[in-house]
Order: sequence, then structure tokens, then C-alpha cells
Amino acid sequence: IFSPNSGNKEITWMMLEAGAETDVVNSVGRTAAQMAAFVGQHDCVTVINNFFPRERLDYYTKPQGLDKEPKLPVKLAGPLHKIITTTNMHPVKIVMLVKENPLLAEVEALQKCYRVLDLICEKCMKQKDMNEVLAMKMHYISCIFQKCVTFLKEREDKLDGFIKSLLKGREKDGFPVYQEKLIRESIRKFPYCEATLLQQLVRSIAPVEI
Repeated sequence: IFSPNSGNKEITWMMLEAGAETDVVNSVGRTAAQMAAFVGQHDCVTVINNFFPRERLDYYTKPQGLDKEPKLPVKLAGPLHKIITTTNMHPVKIVMLVKENPLLAEVEALQKCYRVLDLICEKCMKQKDMNEVLAMKMHYISCIFQKCVTFLKEREDKLDGFIKSLLKGREKDGFPVYQEKLIRESIRKFPYCEATLLQQLVRSIAPVEI
């Protein structure tokens, strides 16, 4: 275990990269993220909650069981890991990360990626130390990838069209309706209805009318 109480994001990230365990508890039964939150180091909490070891993704680049082919081509692991570990979850940012990498910005590549994200989401929810935050994040990115596929298949302007749709505000007040609907749709499609995080998200957005 490590202590993120100093509030240094870079050191926290370096320690995670070096193999620091995030689910070990201290003498009072708190994890590193819980201790960081307790002392107000919310940047460190964000880093810890968004961390996903590269080796956990590399697992899917090797054939498993009876599979003859890996679920994720090796060439996609790096670009996908960059998106998984980003702390900026704005849908435009995620689409821009896809768009800037020619390896990712293809229908077949995105399909492989979102299927792997769905598997990771399932594993996060079913493992002993359930991680609802990471599960929701994987699901959310998967939903954005699926929408990217739709635009790549159906629109001439492809991902540029997706970005324009996300940024376009309605005339009377500039509210980004498409973006809001996309986020709400991803929350609604989260397959684990019993998740505390899902219920909190639903309660927070339900009173807000589009």
C-alpha cells in the first residue's frame, strides 16, 4: 500500500505504475483512495480511480482458452490504454483521442476494443473487490466507441460529424442536447442495475430536464 496524502499526482501515478496496490487497507481499514479523499486530496483520488495497469489490458492480446486469435490485437493495446487511463471523460475528448490515432479510427478496430471494454466492465463488477467506478468508466467508453462505429458506417463526415453533433447547442440556450442524451443513454444501458454508483447517477440526473 502507499500513502497519497502528500497530494502529488505525479508521484501517485509513478507509484501505481511501479506496482503499488490500491485495494490494500491500512490499520483503520481504509484504502489509499479513501485516505486521499479523507484528507481532501481529490486529484490523487482521481488518479487512483482512473488507473488501469497495462498488463491487465495486455491479457486480452493473447489467445485465451480455446480462442485461436486474441480478443485485442497487440497494435491496439497502446492506443486503447491511453484512452482507458485518461482522466478527462468528456465525450469530445474521447472521440478526439480515437480520431487522432489511425489504428483506432476504423470500424473493426473499435468493435474489438469495445468488446474488450465490456469484458473488463464485467470483470470489475464480478471480482471480489468490486470496482464500480472503473466498471462504469469502461462501459461509458464502450458506448462512445459504439457510437463512433455508427458514425463511421453511416455518415460521410464520419467522426467529424460525431464531434459536431456533440458540440452543437440548441438555439435558445446553447444546451448540448445530443451530448446529454448520449451520456444518459450510456448510464441507462449499464447492465448492473444493483450498482450503488448507477443509482447515485440516476438520482442526480433524473431531476434535470433536457
